[in-house]
Amino acid sequence: MSQTYSQLVDPAEGRVNASIYADEAIYEAEMDRVFGQSWLFLAHESMLPKRGDYLTTTMGDDPVVVVNKGGGEFAAFMNQCRHRGMKICRADQGNARAFTCSYHGWVYDMQGNLTQVPHEEDGYLSALDKGKLGAQSVPRIVSYRGFLFGTWSTSLPEFDEYLGDMAWYFDSFADRWERSEVLGAPNRWTIDCNWKFPSEQFATDVYHAETSHVSALIAQGGDWVTPETKGLQFSSPGGHGTGFYLDDAPDMTNYGEVAQEYRIESRAREIERLGETRAIHVRGHNTVFPNFSFLIGTNTFRVWHPRGPHQIEVMAWTLGDAAAPDEVKDAMRRNALRTFSAGGLFEAEDGENWSEIQDTLKGRRARRSDFDFTMGLGATTTTPGFPGATSNIYSEEAGRAFYRRWLSLMEGAL
Repeated sequence: MSQTYSQLVDPAEGRVNASIYADEAIYEAEMDRVFGQSWLFLAHESMLPKRGDYLTTTMGDDPVVVVNKGGGEFAAFMNQCRHRGMKICRADQGNARAFTCSYHGWVYDMQGNLTQVPHEEDGYLSALDKGKLGAQSVPRIVSYRGFLFGTWSTSLPEFDEYLGDMAWYFDSFADRWERSEVLGAPNRWTIDCNWKFPSEQFATDVYHAETSHVSALIAQGGDWVTPETKGLQFSSPGGHGTGFYLDDAPDMTNYGEVAQEYRIESRAREIERLGETRAIHVRGHNTVFPNFSFLIGTNTFRVWHPRGPHQIEVMAWTLGDAAAPDEVKDAMRRNALRTFSAGGLFEAEDGENWSEIQDTLKGRRARRSDFDFTMGLGATTTTPGFPGATSNIYSEEAGRAFYRRWLSLMEGAL
């Protein structure tokens, strides 16, 4: 890469060079400087209800195991044996007292400590220091409203500070019910695009909906015309962002007749818990930097796992009220699948956009292009009743904040 990062990304002028989505060297640097210096989503506590429950995921492109240690404590460590690098755990999830490498039989406990080694006496002459050969541990894990986040960084601010004003918006999703739970297994698929495209869109881009999603909205039964919507966009120095409507936007939460009574009762409880503004109006799309996103209304949340500069693996879940009747939970889950999943009406349209962009970036000249991020430039303000910096819902201020944070990390800041 001959140019500096600040030559490629200029949030103040609203300019982002296309090469940051396709350059191998930039991607490699991101894994250390962005994903190594951010809080990353690991799991929701309801996915790991019992001691010994585990699941496998990634932090950036590094595979990790997340385990319920019991007593309300969780551990996460690299899914990599210290002998020859084989995965310690090859299952997506389960329950275990220990993890055994299937290559040479090294055994690790629920915290990733190496506990047993075949032929330790006659092969290693009882000289192997197992205490130094545990799986690489994720040094910091936090549970926030039941959502587990981890970081490799020992110097990053605590998660509450990391969220900043985004906590108020995140809580409208994460703290909507007295107790939340994940409904069903994750929906997972791959898209041939760079991880920043979906992360950025969920932080800032309401603009695309009336063009990209008009067919899906009509298919949902809406009489769709270009809306004269009122709304806000929140942008954060931490790179987080959200956009949400303040008026009557199209309703995508059609759970069917069976759920109508529950929804009326639940809405009253949500207003009491969150206040009317958050319970009713703060219901758009959101990103917690760098790659954790959620949609209020369809109750979906997901991680955009990078798989090289040209591909992501998406893992998406549905969050629901743990106290809701099973019929309602199933309706919530099916609604999320119908709208935002691998086969969802809206998700398919988003994925097509991102993959087409990435395909265009195969071109040499295309990779040299500058993209325009000037929508709403200079119009950021504050709005009473809404924490942090706000702008019109049709803005790219949260996108500029996203790349401002990206740039600072790539240049070595925390």
